[in-house]
Amino acid sequence: MFDWMVWTTPVAIFFTCIALMLVGMTVWELKSPTVMRKGWLPMETTRGDRLFIGLLSAAYVNLIFIGIAGLLQEWMGLESEPSIWISFVLSMGVLAVVMRKG
Repeated sequence: MFDWMVWTTPVAIFFTCIALMLVGMTVWELKSPTVMRKGWLPMETTRGDRLFIGLLSAAYVNLIFIGIAGLLQEWMGLESEPSIWISFVLSMGVLAVVMRKG
């Protein structure tokens, strides 16, 4: 069914984390309804808004890293491209910051 996509371990873990976040946010919303909050984002947001913005940001971080991985290899004189785990950690960090402070 999913043969068309390259399911590497980092990709599978990334999408599993997204699915777990959505389930967790649903349970959290049912137990404690959200309220609008003003953080450093230029608008009032709910938890769901911040999750959406954070997931978009995480996806962009991953895409940017994939796009510049070859350049990083060249600039740093590495034998192979930097590990995709670096972008996974960076993207989850960006998501955590947006969820907490956004």
